[in-house]
Amino acid sequence: MTSPSPAIPPGDPVQLRGPVPPQGPAPAPGFVPPQGPAGPWAGQPTGWVPPPQQGAWPHAAVPFAPNGQPLASFGDRLLAYLLDGLILGAIGMVFTVPMMILWMFTVMDWTAANSGYTDAYGQPVPDEFFQFFGTMMVFFLGIFAVNLVLTYLYLVEYQLRKGGETVGKRVMKLRVVKVQPGEVLTRGDLTKRWAVERVAGIFVPFFSYLDGFWQLWDKPLQQCLHDKAAKTVVVKVG
Repeated sequence: MTSPSPAIPPGDPVQLRGPVPPQGPAPAPGFVPPQGPAGPWAGQPTGWVPPPQQGAWPHAAVPFAPNGQPLASFGDRLLAYLLDGLILGAIGMVFTVPMMILWMFTVMDWTAANSGYTDAYGQPVPDEFFQFFGTMMVFFLGIFAVNLVLTYLYLVEYQLRKGGETVGKRVMKLRVVKVQPGEVLTRGDLTKRWAVERVAGIFVPFFSYLDGFWQLWDKPLQQCLHDKAAKTVVVKVG
């Protein structure tokens, strides 16, 4: 009868040691092996960066007025300006179109009445010509005055009654306020804005462009020149 093989003593080193790790150069002192993402992103490849949390994307800081409200952007102010321009243009047509029709009839009447009153060279008599020229200037000055008055009524009187808002500003959720918090916007403030923006813009070449684009580099209140004249800023209220 064959006797069983003797059991290997439990203390034998062959039974106690685990798998032999692959041989290679020893890691440098202080070396930490790279770790993959932890938490819900565990299991992704080493070096993979999880996306930022919602709302953590970097964004430009919004500038604020002294009263704590955000300042209006250049794009918002431009859109409000264009919308107000369309409204003023439509209102102006109500007054200027009849004046232009009257002017056309005046020219036709003058031409018919003076067709036979020419000099030897076929030119109108000077007195008649200057009379016609004076009438033409009266018409053009009248159209200019009507449009200027309309802009005053809209940008000063109407905006004052609406607390610093025109129709264009209300659509874009903008408002004109004083730079100094607590001060009340007055008719004088809005008149200064109107005079610089509209009157000076008519008589000074390219001033309207300089006035509007001034906001792009003005710091820290992003004011146009007519804002600076009246010590006002335009804020976002929506």
